Amino acid sequence: MATPTYKNILLALDLHNECDRTTIERAIQIAESNAAQLSLVHAVVHINAYGIAQAYPVVLNIEEDQVEIARKELANVGEALGIPTERQFVEIGSPKSIIIQKAIDINADLIIVGSHGRHGISLLLGSTANAVLQYASCDVLAVRVAE
Repeated sequence: MATPTYKNILLALDLHNECDRTTIERAIQIAESNAAQLSLVHAVVHINAYGIAQAYPVVLNIEEDQVEIARKELANVGEALGIPTERQFVEIGSPKSIIIQKAIDINADLIIVGSHGRHGISLLLGSTANAVLQYASCDVLAVRVAE
């Protein structure tokens, strides 16, 4: 029997059911075939409030609400996949930076990310998938997702 190629997989999710379905299915196949541990990550994009300092508390409340909603949605996915909460991560910031840093933090040997392929110069992969592919220190699988 061959040694598994991957042992620790990080699955980056958009938390949009239609977009994530294909990516989740592919991640499950790879994790099962490698007997690998699967972790989940979602990035809540920081809301910039330049020039409207008085609105900053409102922005923080919106971000907190988005994080809470994302945690609940990720927990639902995690529960369905049998992934414990300690391997479910929701953070605020740049998706590419969060995905890459979380992969380092958990010592992932594969990142799986959905690719929409609709952003200008990154038309082939999508901006987040392209950035992760460019800067990750481990293997990256960009899964084409339906529009």
